[in-house]
Amino acid sequence: MIDDLRFPAEWEQQSAILIAWPHAGTDWHDRLAEVEEAYIALVAAITRFEPVLVCVADDDVQAYARARLASARVDMSCVGFVEVPYDDTWLRDTGPLTLRASDGFRLLDFRFTGWGGKYGASQDDDLVRNLDEAKLFANSTRQPIDFALEGGAIETDGRGVLMTTWRCLHERHPRVDRETLGHLLCGWLHQERVLWLDHGFLEGDDTDAHIDTLARFASEDAIVFQQCDDRSDVHYAELSAMAAELAAFRTRDGRPYRLFPLPWPKPILDGDRRLAASYANFLIVNGAVLMPAYDDPADEPARAVLATAFPTREIVTVPCRPLIWQNGSLHCLTMQLPQGVV
Repeated sequence: MIDDLRFPAEWEQQSAILIAWPHAGTDWHDRLAEVEEAYIALVAAITRFEPVLVCVADDDVQAYARARLASARVDMSCVGFVEVPYDDTWLRDTGPLTLRASDGFRLLDFRFTGWGGKYGASQDDDLVRNLDEAKLFANSTRQPIDFALEGGAIETDGRGVLMTTWRCLHERHPRVDRETLGHLLCGWLHQERVLWLDHGFLEGDDTDAHIDTLARFASEDAIVFQQCDDRSDVHYAELSAMAAELAAFRTRDGRPYRLFPLPWPKPILDGDRRLAASYANFLIVNGAVLMPAYDDPADEPARAVLATAFPTREIVTVPCRPLIWQNGSLHCLTMQLPQGVV
């Protein structure tokens, strides 16, 4: 057994970003045109900094995606394709969680259950195995783990500290107590301790409070989080309680974390349904942070907060209003692959 495995932080050097192209057979079919524009903007932003690997369902989807990206003048030398079946396009939750070791990589392949059985997910549950069999990854070993866990449910600082929400993990495993869950996560992910959030949620979020919509590590001693400063909003009490929990957390050396609260966007509605718009759903790439923008007055203040939290990185906004129709944003769509695994 490799005994020097480490779960790298998102800000460490990456080989590529993995995404899956939307098509008529996915849940995007009713609004495919506007969603494709958001995907094109996302790929264009990523390829400024590193390659993108695009999962496609078949040759026709690949040809179409290639043509759309090329016509938008995306740098196609930084775009690769891999044909693989998938139910949906939320690669954060279905892609591999990659551990680094001195002699290679371990691809953790947890069970994906459609966010606790809410949706069909048989092809998504097989995604990591199919990508591995397609020889996408280098110098790596896939480790199947018969335990439901989504990548959007966890955050790591790369030094052995994991952050997650009790609501999500308890919803997936209601018969497992917190101490046992923490022990299991630390064992599989090679972490030393878990920071549990008991508060925080977003209306319209069907993941049962994924951490990547609420609070994110910006460094070993800094956390960026979604706040709500509108006392009349249904989120105010929960997100205020979450902010207090974050203030009580301590770093590995016993200090309070530096906290960066993100501004609160105005409610975005789809009919009577409120959509889950969070600026915390940003993506870190080589040299930059890609921030979801919602065509809201809070977009620019959010960009300024991230510029302060990530002073050495360019902050690039990506229009994500069409994406939250399906309850996620740009971090949910993507999975970073550490340097050397591709």
